[in-house]
Amino acid sequence: MTLVPFVIDGLTLGLLFALIALGFMLIVGVMEQINLAHGSLFALGAYLAMVLLGPNPPLPAALAEPWLALSLPVRYVATLIIAPALVGLFSIVIELAMRRTYGKDPLFGLLLTFGAALVIEDSIRAIWGTRDYALTTPDAMSGGFIALGLIWSTYRFYAAGMALLIIVLTWLLIEKTRFGAIIKAGAHDSEMVRALGYDLSKLRIAVFALGTALAAVAGIVMAPLWGIRPHMGVDAVVPAFLIIVLGGVGSFWGAVVAGLMVGLVVGLTSAFASAWALLSMYILLIVVVSIRARGLFGKKSVLEA
Repeated sequence: MTLVPFVIDGLTLGLLFALIALGFMLIVGVMEQINLAHGSLFALGAYLAMVLLGPNPPLPAALAEPWLALSLPVRYVATLIIAPALVGLFSIVIELAMRRTYGKDPLFGLLLTFGAALVIEDSIRAIWGTRDYALTTPDAMSGGFIALGLIWSTYRFYAAGMALLIIVLTWLLIEKTRFGAIIKAGAHDSEMVRALGYDLSKLRIAVFALGTALAAVAGIVMAPLWGIRPHMGVDAVVPAFLIIVLGGVGSFWGAVVAGLMVGLVVGLTSAFASAWALLSMYILLIVVVSIRARGLFGKKSVLEA
């Protein structure tokens, strides 16, 4: 049995998990809050993309007609920008509600975002029902190709490439821009950022919107692989939280490396014992945390308070 397909699938899954976890990591690092609504916003991004790419987009008639006249690849690219932007704007409401929890026991923020997750998930059920949906994608992403004597899914390579591109762009934003420097300073000491004259409230809004927009992008990219259903957010937020702990809270490359490790472990385990595939990532977490309690690249964080 060749392990190449399982390794490729594992790396693809790992990059997508890392993409989900990055938004989670940004919010935990700067806001010092665990956003349990992250998975629901991931699902909301997929649903918004589904309606925008469907035959009846929720747009005024004057906009719907020219929108539908565009080719599917153009609408898909536009949707990759519009849907995450809408999710980011919507998430500002959650951030405003969280403000009374800042500086208090992290449990308050945890309960608030858990409630927000339930509201979003039930709203999705009320609007779109409980059935599964499929995301329409351009023909160029569909089908497969033959290489190394095996048949490969074209979409899986697209998904891996898109996840890698977004991870690199996020790294450039954090490491090479003034905004990224402020985010890093805020993650280290938010009061220092305030003392330097920066508006901490605006920074938190921007980071929260950015983090949730990344979740929405991941939801759109994952939708053709997982399908679109109301509880898909739960399938995303649990591995994301596990990856944050495994990689180390607040560590960018920790999230990426941990995402790849989880993807590879799940992929390789599925080659020999598929029933243990998902369980394997929890075993990996137990092993790593038993050796290094703060994760692979972690430092002391609010989660230890």
